[in-house]
Amino acid sequence: MSGTIVGGGLAGSEAAWQAASHGVSVTLHEMRPVRPTAVHRTDHLAELVCSNSFRGDKLDNAVGLLKEEMRRLGSLVMRAAEESRVPAGAALAVDRDVFSRVVTESLERHPLITIVRSEIRGIPASSDRHPVILATGPLTSDALSADLARLVGQEHLYFYDAISPIVLAESIDRTKVFRASRWDRNTADLKARTTPESSAGVQSGPSCGVDDGQGDYLNCPMTSGEYECFYDALVEAESATVHDFDKAVFFEGCLPIEVMAHRGRDTLRFGPMKPVGLVNPATGRVPYAAVQLRQDNIAGDHYSLVGFQTQIKWGDQERVLRLIPGLEHAEFVRFGMVHRNTYINGPTVLADTWQVRRRPSLFCAGQMSGVEGYVESAASGLIAGLNAAALASGGQPSAPPRTTAIGALAYYVSHANPAHYEPSNITFGIMPPLEAAPKQKAARKLAISERALADLRTWMHERTSQSLPAVSQT
Repeated sequence: MSGTIVGGGLAGSEAAWQAASHGVSVTLHEMRPVRPTAVHRTDHLAELVCSNSFRGDKLDNAVGLLKEEMRRLGSLVMRAAEESRVPAGAALAVDRDVFSRVVTESLERHPLITIVRSEIRGIPASSDRHPVILATGPLTSDALSADLARLVGQEHLYFYDAISPIVLAESIDRTKVFRASRWDRNTADLKARTTPESSAGVQSGPSCGVDDGQGDYLNCPMTSGEYECFYDALVEAESATVHDFDKAVFFEGCLPIEVMAHRGRDTLRFGPMKPVGLVNPATGRVPYAAVQLRQDNIAGDHYSLVGFQTQIKWGDQERVLRLIPGLEHAEFVRFGMVHRNTYINGPTVLADTWQVRRRPSLFCAGQMSGVEGYVESAASGLIAGLNAAALASGGQPSAPPRTTAIGALAYYVSHANPAHYEPSNITFGIMPPLEAAPKQKAARKLAISERALADLRTWMHERTSQSLPAVSQT
C-alpha cells in the first residue's frame, strides 16, 4: 500500500500523517527550498505565512468544534498547535517556528513517510492502490495549475490574500499601550477542555477563556483625533501593484486593512479596530478605537497587528503604522504583503470525500480545494488522508456526517452553488439546524456541538466495524 502527496503545507502534512499512521507508505513532495515562493521564508513543512492564529478554541463556535473533532481524529496539526501554543485570549495561537518544526520533525521521523524536495510540474499517475493527494495550496505552481485545469475542464478561480505586519516587541512604547483581552477572556486553564469520556460530550464553559488577571493582547488606544489622522493617512497610502488587480477578488474574512477603510470612515472602528470589551486602565474608559497586538512566538519578542493584513507599499506601511500610539518607533520584523491564492470550483470537481469526481484515485485538499483558514485546510487534509488510506487498503472512502463540522465543510465544498462558489471558513450556518433547538443562542451552539461529537463518535465506530483504517479516539 502506497500513496503520493504533493504539497507540504497544513493539508499535505496532515494527509501524510493520517495515511502513514494507518499503514500506507507515503511519498510527500515539497518544492521548497528547491523552488522558493514569494511568501515562505523557511524550508519547514506546514509553515504559517499569514496569521499565527488558529482562531477560537471553544465549543460555542464552529472552528472550536472543528478543532475538537480533529483532536479526536488524531490530528498532527492540532498536536503541534498545542505544543507551540502562545497566549491569545480565547483563541488558539501558536509560535509559528515551533509549530512548523514540530510538524516537520514528526513527519521526518515517521518510518512510512519519505519527504522529497522537488517540484512536481504535472499531476502524478494514480490508482486505487496508489492514490494521489494534491495539496499544493494557494501558491500552486503555474505548470501544475495548468495540468489541473486541463483535468477538471475549466479555469481556476482566484482571490488575493494579504499578510499582517509583525513588530519587534522591544520597540513598542509600553507607556502608551495596555495589556488586556477583550472582555477579559485570557488564556488559562488549558486543561478545561471536553474529553471523550465526558457524559454529555460538551462542556458548558470555555476551554481557554478563564481570566487569570493578565490580558493576552497589547492594545494601542486611539482618541478620535488620532483615529482620524490614521484613517486619512491609510486611505491615501500607495498600494503595491497586484497582477490583474482590476479583477482582484479578496476573501471577505481576510480583507486588506485599506480595502476595509475605503468602505467608510468608521468601518475599521466596527472591525479590527473596534474598542468594544476593552477598558484603558489609564483613563478608565473604552477608547475611541484600538489596535490589538498579538504575541507571535513563544519568546514573546514578536507581535503581529491583529486584522492588519495589507498590500500597502512598505515605505508607506512604515509611515502609516507609526501613527498608531505605541508604534511611533516600531521596528518591523515583517511588513504586510499580498499574494495570489488559487482554488478550484469544488462543487463541480470534488466529492464530499475530497476525491476528484472524474478521477476518484485523485484527491484535492487544502485551500486549493476551496476551504479558507488554517484549521479548515488541515481538516480537509485529514479526511483526504484517511480516505486515501482506505482506498489503498481496498476499502471505500467515506465522508463524516454533515452534522459534524468536518463533514459540513466537506459537504459545502462538494454541494455549494458552483455559480457563486467562494472559499469558506467553517460556520454553524453550513451545518444542519437542530430539530428542537434551544432558544438561547449560546445553548443552541453547544447543543450543535454535542450532536456533532456524538455523530462523529458513531462514524468512527462504523469505520472500525467496516475494517477501514481506524481513527484515534484520544
